[in-house]
Amino acid sequence: MNIKNVYILDDRAILYIHGDDVKEFLQNLISNDINKVNDSNSCFSSLLTPQGKFLYEFIIVKYKSGYLIDCDKTQADGLFKQFSLYKLRSKVEILNLSNEFIVAAFSYEKFLTFEEAKDQTGFTIKYREDPILLDPRNKELGARLIINLEKLYLSLKKLDLHDSNLKEYYSLSHKLGIVPKNLNKLQNKLFGIECNFEELNGIDFKKGCYVGQENTARIKLKNKLSKRLFPINIKNGKLHEGESIFNNEIEIGKVLIENDYPFALVKYLDKNFDERFDFKTKEASINIKKPDWIN
Repeated sequence: MNIKNVYILDDRAILYIHGDDVKEFLQNLISNDINKVNDSNSCFSSLLTPQGKFLYEFIIVKYKSGYLIDCDKTQADGLFKQFSLYKLRSKVEILNLSNEFIVAAFSYEKFLTFEEAKDQTGFTIKYREDPILLDPRNKELGARLIINLEKLYLSLKKLDLHDSNLKEYYSLSHKLGIVPKNLNKLQNKLFGIECNFEELNGIDFKKGCYVGQENTARIKLKNKLSKRLFPINIKNGKLHEGESIFNNEIEIGKVLIENDYPFALVKYLDKNFDERFDFKTKEASINIKKPDWIN
């Protein structure tokens, strides 16, 4: 990522949750510990089904008396409804501020040029009252600025950042093994822990109960994590959502996201899976690489 490049993430949405019960409300729902989030630290988290299956993922940033939820725009309405469903009598208000706020991403190197910055995932500073955070999932994804749309371009000019092709950011995310888009295709298809949320700093195994906690903890404690979400690189041909991936005649995975930046749920511990192999689907020849940050 070039130090002067900035990527306007117009595929992201911003929800805002605040109220007297906001901390307890989020703590009982999300896979991470809301107590980690303060003016100098943001976190990555998820909302799972009661069975521990993936539903939504998002970044949580402290803002005024509540929290900004930075999420995929295609998931925003569903996440808003899900939060509202759990609200019951809690004293919280949930707002969709996507028409007012925008997310912009720029390099890790640029982030470190800020005087207050620390080389720490999730570390958060303020630029004219707007939060800038080092991506809590992986530092190589750079930093994120969440800012009012009306102030965006003046601020980018003052920061000497130049609008760049969003596909570059998507490609970097895919190369790192972090899903950049089409998250709805993963819903109810795999467990949250199979999305690599532990390695992406999105699960806290020391916090109390949350939705989906029981199965998540069981898979972790009983060493039953045998499948993971890995990026696919297409050598030739075409992928189809839901189709099987084979090494010779042995199935080693399933395509979950087929377009643009494809991902598969892979039996990564199977003896028939090896990153050096070429794998086949019905119409494609592919490679699958385990991300460097997974042991």
